[in-house]
Amino acid sequence: MSADPRGYAADAPLFAAWLRYMNDVRDDRMRPFSIPGHKHRTDLVGDLIVGDVPMLAGLDTMKQDLGLLADAEARAARAWGVDWCRFSVGGSSHANQASVLALGRPGQSVVVSRTLHRSVLLGIVLAGLRPVWVNPAIDAVTGLPSAVDPYEVEAALRANPDACGVLIGDPSYVGTLSDIPALADVAHTFGVPLVVDAAWAAYFGFSSRVPAHALAEGADALITSAHKSLPAWSQAALLLARTTRSGGLLDPDRLERAFDASLTTSSSGAMLASIDASRALLERDGEELVGRLVGLVDRARDRLSRVSGLEILADHGDVRVDPAKLVVLLAGTGAHGHEVEKELLVHGITLEMADRDVLVPMVTVADDEASIDFFVDTLAAVLERHRGEPRRVTASAAWSVRAEAALDPREAFFARHETVDARDAIGRVCAELIAPYPPGVPVLAPGEIVTSEALDALRATRADGGRIAYAADATLATIQVVVAEG
Repeated sequence: MSADPRGYAADAPLFAAWLRYMNDVRDDRMRPFSIPGHKHRTDLVGDLIVGDVPMLAGLDTMKQDLGLLADAEARAARAWGVDWCRFSVGGSSHANQASVLALGRPGQSVVVSRTLHRSVLLGIVLAGLRPVWVNPAIDAVTGLPSAVDPYEVEAALRANPDACGVLIGDPSYVGTLSDIPALADVAHTFGVPLVVDAAWAAYFGFSSRVPAHALAEGADALITSAHKSLPAWSQAALLLARTTRSGGLLDPDRLERAFDASLTTSSSGAMLASIDASRALLERDGEELVGRLVGLVDRARDRLSRVSGLEILADHGDVRVDPAKLVVLLAGTGAHGHEVEKELLVHGITLEMADRDVLVPMVTVADDEASIDFFVDTLAAVLERHRGEPRRVTASAAWSVRAEAALDPREAFFARHETVDARDAIGRVCAELIAPYPPGVPVLAPGEIVTSEALDALRATRADGGRIAYAADATLATIQVVVAEG
């Protein structure tokens, strides 16, 4: 626990402090009279609490006299080539909401890719902004979302001159890529910042085998999860930005207030240290580690492409894909993704996402040839037991449904609501957020008209075995709608 096998602590002040603290715990030199309440006693709840160290009165003093967190965040800012960074213990969800709170004033418009995570929409509720949706193209070959069209963003900005920013996700949940330099040029032509949620690709920019990160391509802010693809604790994420201090468009003071607005005052020091260590890892060994990751994904793609009927998402036509992302397309095999997932679980294999037609296994820098080969061999064997008639690809409800807004999200969120039979909800204004999870992309959101198309798509997802999340009634028998005033 106290070892630093590759020497990252010398360049990672929070990680070094965590190592020192855990050595003191091991040697019984700690006598804490501050939180957390377990005080490192493993006789109460066992090893569950091992490694848990607070930031305040733990890695640093309660008054942060050592300045360790500020030092670690400054190092991360330099690593990504910008002047501002904060570490989040609330995941990219918290960082997304902080980025939205740093834009504009209540009532202003913001241009948003519809396939962004629910946390962005809830950030819009908190900030009181009005979303102007742009929809990524749906790839006819795979049924998956592809790029956000810069011309659509330009049209949205031209039609909404009060817009305060552009929010997109890149790479998408399934690894498809947009033209970030073109999107940045469009946003900057209208004098607004481009904010990119890159939660799934913290490794971009740290190897010649993957794309540059969005900040290097002109974006003004970047949200990314250290825990998704790097060896960091769950919930560990970063918000990085180029601010007005270095010629950017974002106010650093507003960013600080926005970030702190929903940040816990009891941050996990272990989680923060894991972000610090992951950053040091990327800077020192990123070329090797991320290059190896791409090689492992190539290995899996090559082997899986030999399975009859199976397709692997890759560059084709105008569609570009993160080379470190593995997405498996099942339609040609006739196998049902939820059934395949159930059998994989029997073998100890969990997936990031499974729906009828698509499997998304997370391959990370922690994988090796043995883990990849085990996954590929097991998946191939499971597929043989679940083959059926090949079917046409259909787009998931998360990607295909088009929103029709009637009220701003904040107004609908706080409006009086009632619960009605789903049949009676059609044509009414939705008061709740309803999404298939994963990926957590809203199909219905507060302020939008409940349509037959949206309900049918959600019901089809549920009938296929998917989870309907965030709805008060996950069976979709009833829907919460806004009560009409007057």
